Amino acid sequence: MKHNPISTANAFAITTGIFYVACRVLVGLFPNLMFTVAQSWFHGVALTKFDTGSLTMSTFLIGLVSSLVFTWVTGYIFAKIYNLMKS
Repeated sequence: MKHNPISTANAFAITTGIFYVACRVLVGLFPNLMFTVAQSWFHGVALTKFDTGSLTMSTFLIGLVSSLVFTWVTGYIFAKIYNLMKS
């Protein structure tokens, strides 16, 4: 089965958007828990706690848009490479 590059890219981007918004909501609701989770994911990297008030709407939107673009391109490239490998 081949992947439609546009559909795959859209699915990657939409999934990322859902996780991005959910993460932002969780950081707002449970900042200490989310810090602990992030610290556990980055072994050996010393993270410092930040003020959740510093996460403005503009930084949220820049992060959301840039992550959507990045994952859309990644999904598109993934589908193209997958289709080449299936040929």
